[in-house]
Amino acid sequence: MKNLISFKDYTSEELISILDMARDMKKNPEKYSKRLEGKKLYTLFEKTSTRTFLSFTTGITELGGHYFNQNWKDSNFVLGETVSEIKYVCRNVDIIMARLKRSEMTDIFANNVTVPFINGCDNTFHPCQALADVMSIYEKYGTYKAKILYIGCKNNVFNSLIELVAKMGGTVYGLTPLVNDMGVDDSFYEDIKKTGSYVEVPADAPIEEVKKIAKEVHALYTDTWLDMEFFNNPEYADKKKEICAKMLPYQINEELIADTEAIVLHDMPMHVGYEISQGVIDQNLEYIVNEAENRRHVEKAVMVHLIG
Repeated sequence: MKNLISFKDYTSEELISILDMARDMKKNPEKYSKRLEGKKLYTLFEKTSTRTFLSFTTGITELGGHYFNQNWKDSNFVLGETVSEIKYVCRNVDIIMARLKRSEMTDIFANNVTVPFINGCDNTFHPCQALADVMSIYEKYGTYKAKILYIGCKNNVFNSLIELVAKMGGTVYGLTPLVNDMGVDDSFYEDIKKTGSYVEVPADAPIEEVKKIAKEVHALYTDTWLDMEFFNNPEYADKKKEICAKMLPYQINEELIADTEAIVLHDMPMHVGYEISQGVIDQNLEYIVNEAENRRHVEKAVMVHLIG
């Protein structure tokens, strides 16, 4: 039995198989309409979600299965002994997806489940998002060996992106002046740098240098500068100002993309006027929404791959 926590235990061949299946599912959904007939998915949310909830629940339904959703605060995970709760859930379903706040809890699930478990996002990794990103670039350019300029935080999205792109033989140029609290240390980044697939752009790189890189890549990618849970929280107003002062020079805007043919991606939700301008959204909205739609297709492929 295999889980999807990160891409550490996956080969390039496995990942290409999942991505190829996802593309086929998108083109020929009827072919897979009974692939997981009668199978049951349990989704558990400790964090807020739009895309993760919709993509997994519609995905299992399109495969002929059923889903049972629960918010963390409404479950006995807030009251009971965690391992026994996990063991009980596994007695009722065929696969589990959980969106959790901390990677430590993700690891507890991964180490105790008796059915396949998918990390739907924690503070360290977001594997299904990265699969959707790489699939979206393939649809535009016909290659899994993506070249990406990522501008934003070292966070869960970034970690999964560089881990996956390294497996696929591509390159991520990372301009990441901000670093979130995560369950990885510097060795994670150093190991991927050694593959040649991750190039760290200096945090104070001149904008002309950033524009030069932008001309050479398939996609520019950004994510929110402040965690979704904190963005509108008045207690984080000062931190928000500090972050914006540091990051606004690197906003993905019309000036930055003027001389590049690269598409722009964003994992959503977007904060207009912060990490991305309205004009860039208007030019790239079809790519961004397609990237979000592709979450459903890659997650369907992951569920089929894990359930077998």
